[in-house]
Amino acid sequence: MHEPVVVSPLASDALGAPMQAYLDYIRFEKRLSARTHTLYQSDLALLQVLADRVPVAVIAVQPAHVRRWVGGLNAAGRNGRGIARILSSWRGFYKWLGGRGVVKANPVIDVRAPKAAKPLPKALAVDESVQLADYRRTDDRHAPVLELRDRCMVELLYGCGLRLSELLGLDVVASQAARGWVEGGDGASGEGGEVHVLGKGAKWRSVPVGQPALHALSEWLEARQRWLGPAATSSAVFVNQRGGRLSPQHVRLRLRERGQLAGMATPVHPHMLRHSFASHVLQSSGDLRAVQELLGHASISTTQIYTRLDFQHLAKIYDQAHPKAKKSS
Repeated sequence: MHEPVVVSPLASDALGAPMQAYLDYIRFEKRLSARTHTLYQSDLALLQVLADRVPVAVIAVQPAHVRRWVGGLNAAGRNGRGIARILSSWRGFYKWLGGRGVVKANPVIDVRAPKAAKPLPKALAVDESVQLADYRRTDDRHAPVLELRDRCMVELLYGCGLRLSELLGLDVVASQAARGWVEGGDGASGEGGEVHVLGKGAKWRSVPVGQPALHALSEWLEARQRWLGPAATSSAVFVNQRGGRLSPQHVRLRLRERGQLAGMATPVHPHMLRHSFASHVLQSSGDLRAVQELLGHASISTTQIYTRLDFQHLAKIYDQAHPKAKKSS
């Protein structure tokens, strides 16, 4: 059990000579920014305070000391990222001392900060996702062309779980140079299709495309052709009026605006629709391996985070529905 480490700020003039020399080195020789210099000074002041409490000379600190201090900082509420930054400052200091023969070994070299808890991905509820996809925007200067394009993007992002880069890499037709395309089905016959995309790690994957997404794609491609004109040569599915492939920032802006107009409670971004796709498929099927394949994750551990979302969903239903879950008044 680690005792929480709580320290008061230490004046810079109370630092030992080695620390002052190191701070001068990073400021004048390495030319680090004033902000970085201030952070290093604060981290070294903390090291000085902790060493004085043992007591042990700064140049005699051992790995056991550092591990004990890391545990104390964590117990006091410091997060993993903050502790990692502190350790980085200390590690650099002792490396500098080692280069000058002041210490024989770096006591921080093998010490790592506690792993920070990975935040859960933000996903929309099923009804919110449907609400966003079904929303019809009518305030565009080029409506309904831009509306058709935006609705198609939402349908593919949510309906296929595509990454934004995969969506914007789609071409109208397959070719050796293409990074993705949709084939099969027409959105009217009821037959499904497939989207083929080049994902992370230069790995290809194929994902089924449902009828709503195919229908939205068909409507957009017809409008796209009229919008660009017969002389258009762009191969990209999602383009601006000049025929250029859309930028990620433009899609984020359009999706955020669409979410606001559709009444979403939280700002919507493209990856949120990928998270929603994964969460909703897992809730319905319980097949983690299938979700891994659909998302193109190299490791099942990456996909497992959606089981936590699924558990939260089940816990919420339990709290709302089970008589024993309700608090007595």
